[in-house]
Amino acid sequence: MKKEKGNFEFVKEDDDKKRNYIFQKDGITKTGTIIVVAFLILLIVAVIMSGVLTDFTS
Repeated sequence: MKKEKGNFEFVKEDDDKKRNYIFQKDGITKTGTIIVVAFLILLIVAVIMSGVLTDFTS
């Protein structure tokens, strides 16, 4: 299998036959993105809340 250099696209449309892409535009990618973003927001909120609840006043 020969690797193509450069010309990578970030998102591949459904009807494209290209092989040089990072994400494919479909339901699985959208669902995965939503899950990852929700998890990151949850982590950020948890870190903020732990700082507020431990009351760091030195």
